[in-house]
Amino acid sequence: MTPPQRRRRDPDSEPTSVPSPPAGKEGERPNPERLFVIGGADSGRAELDLVTLIVAHAEPSPSTTPEQAAVLRLCAAPLSVAELSAYLSLPFSVVTVLLTEMLAAELVQARVPVVRKSLADRSLLEAVMHGLQKL
Repeated sequence: MTPPQRRRRDPDSEPTSVPSPPAGKEGERPNPERLFVIGGADSGRAELDLVTLIVAHAEPSPSTTPEQAAVLRLCAAPLSVAELSAYLSLPFSVVTVLLTEMLAAELVQARVPVVRKSLADRSLLEAVMHGLQKL
């Protein structure tokens, strides 16, 4: 079954080509077995959110995997889990398993993002309002 096709508004325009997702070498598909090897056995995951900040506490050693070494180099300054996932080109689920192992080995530290107050200070809002009214 083919997906439905949209009609173009301008019938004279030529169709644009849609770029296909990167597949490595020409004609190859991404290897899902490699993602399992990176993540290892799924024994449990740390409570990580997309905005949880990760900070490295160690330098890459010869015994670390290439992905762990990349995380340690990237996290010299705090990075969110979403940014790590994008920089490493790995799915979020694989990155959380990788980070769980690294948290257990104390190679990285997870920091909860700062939560802002849900309501602003009333005196601040009134001062802003009065300043805007004077303009």
